[in-house]
Amino acid sequence: MERNVIIGTAGHIDHGKTTLIKALTGRDTDRLKEEKERGITIDLGFTYFDLPDGRRAGIIDVPGHERFIKNMLAGVSGFDIVLLVVAANEGVMPQTKEHLDILNLLMVKKGIIVVTKIDLVDKEWLSLVIEEIREAVKDTFLRDAPIIPVSSLTGEGLDELKNTIAKITNEVEARELDTAFRLNIDRVFVISGFGTVVTGTLISGIIEEGQKVEIYPSNIITRVRGIQVHEKSVKKAFAGQRVALNLANVKKDEIRRGDVIAPPGWYTPSFMLDVKIYLIKDSPVPIKNLDRIRLYIGTKEVLGRAVILDREDVFSGEEAYVQLRLEEKVVSERGDRFIVRTYSPMYTIGGGIVIEPNPPKRKRFDNDVIEELKNKERDNLADIILQVLNENPFLDKKALIKVLNLSSTKIEQELQKLLSEGKIYAIGTGEEIYFLTYKRFNELIAKIKETLQDYRKEFYLKKGIPKEELRSKIFGNLKTKVFEEFLQFLKENNIIDIEKNLIFEKDFKIVLEEKYMRKLEEIEKLFYEKGLKPPKIEEVLSQVGLNEKEKTMYLDYLTEECILVKISDEIFIHREHYYKALKELQEYIIKNGNITVSEYRDLLGVSRKYALALLEFFDRERITVRNGDVRILRSDFDDREKDSHF
Repeated sequence: MERNVIIGTAGHIDHGKTTLIKALTGRDTDRLKEEKERGITIDLGFTYFDLPDGRRAGIIDVPGHERFIKNMLAGVSGFDIVLLVVAANEGVMPQTKEHLDILNLLMVKKGIIVVTKIDLVDKEWLSLVIEEIREAVKDTFLRDAPIIPVSSLTGEGLDELKNTIAKITNEVEARELDTAFRLNIDRVFVISGFGTVVTGTLISGIIEEGQKVEIYPSNIITRVRGIQVHEKSVKKAFAGQRVALNLANVKKDEIRRGDVIAPPGWYTPSFMLDVKIYLIKDSPVPIKNLDRIRLYIGTKEVLGRAVILDREDVFSGEEAYVQLRLEEKVVSERGDRFIVRTYSPMYTIGGGIVIEPNPPKRKRFDNDVIEELKNKERDNLADIILQVLNENPFLDKKALIKVLNLSSTKIEQELQKLLSEGKIYAIGTGEEIYFLTYKRFNELIAKIKETLQDYRKEFYLKKGIPKEELRSKIFGNLKTKVFEEFLQFLKENNIIDIEKNLIFEKDFKIVLEEKYMRKLEEIEKLFYEKGLKPPKIEEVLSQVGLNEKEKTMYLDYLTEECILVKISDEIFIHREHYYKALKELQEYIIKNGNITVSEYRDLLGVSRKYALALLEFFDRERITVRNGDVRILRSDFDDREKDSHF
């Protein structure tokens, strides 16, 4: 996989970062009038660097002044390699250390220490500065980094620096292309004749011209009209590249630095994040519960409060689980790194990692919450998938990719491993396969059995519970298709049986107590005695002594057992008399060709109301068909099928 690389600068103000970039590339990254007038970098600068193998690496030049740390933070989130710049005539300074802390907290993995302005000092002084730098970085990711002295004025050391950069770019881990694209916006501007343009580092995935995208957290849907990478128009941009996007039908003032561009519907913006926070060893202040802080994540700065979950306060050199409750919505992913600064005055005090990007509101000192966060924090994809599926059963592979924003290949490998180990179940076939953990599977089976038992206690004449009732009691808003797939899985594994619309345990049979049998026999007798002039339902059930709930249950049982036939909501007929009415209908039509309502009324000796209700029932059951004022037998009706019609 091709490695697209972003190189960034860091270091104290006036240590020669911008001059060094100009010496390497021939281009000045200071673009603002004020920057050129004052001779300092205020905002991010961008250019590119041609590597010996023909690739172009993006370069981000950050400001060194302490007043512009928030601008520096917006750039550093996209770094693959950092050039930590220290001026030989000044050595390690306050922003050198602050930038180093930030880089370390954000877990930038590769770097080169560049000692600039060596033309201003002698060799002995330079040796002392290099020794000082080694001491400053000994506990950081730069402890083994090469230190290269250079002069941007004379060119000394630049060739060695270029070669070292080229070497390290080949060691950078390639970014994920086989996942959703994500671009953290760091600039927004308008180009006359083109419209709104945003720039940023493409953190993951591939983005294409013409593609629909969404701007988060404002949830604006737009389209990519054009793409530029290193000042060249392209059809596609890849993770690890500096990208400029020309967006359709969106105004400049609708977008801000810190917004994120990703596929439509991919993220759910949140006011809360569950995080692990680390305070730097010489943090000037602790974090106390509910302290107001400044969060820097991606290219965004947002204010919020820190709810410390597992301790009272967090002091320098300590770490803690914290829920950040923010004043604006953000989008993030598990594993995203961030920086925390005090609200006022502003100091960089720590940073950390996002554990849960869309959490519920947490209570402090809740052992279950702490254990959950510990499990999620572990860098074990299988454990993370199990945790996600425990919280959200019946996710498919596409949903897991969205939640975790990992490549489909990685997700597929872990799912197959978990399936082979018997830790998860796969429900469904083909492309529509849904996963749930062994734990949640057993919990659901226990709930289903308990629900069936409770239902039978209340509805003792019912064989099983209606599907939709079971779904609403246990599965909530689970999609019907997924629910049906799960029921079929349970049936195939001999856990439940399904009959028409009813669900019951495997091999379950109703065993009735004598008192219930007597009532059923009494109801059956009353309907049998009335023949084709059935009694009113309310009268029968009142005579037997049933309440409203029992009325429905007893009638359902008698119809399900084919003792009574439900002709309409108000008319039930005993099975024997139903067969008699059906037989007489068939014989009459066979002899006479058809039958009218009046003829059928006289044939049965019943009122027109009952004769019409029976004929309409036969029409619905596809025994007869109406032709004007008469009925005829359907040509495809067979006596042998009559048992299936009630």
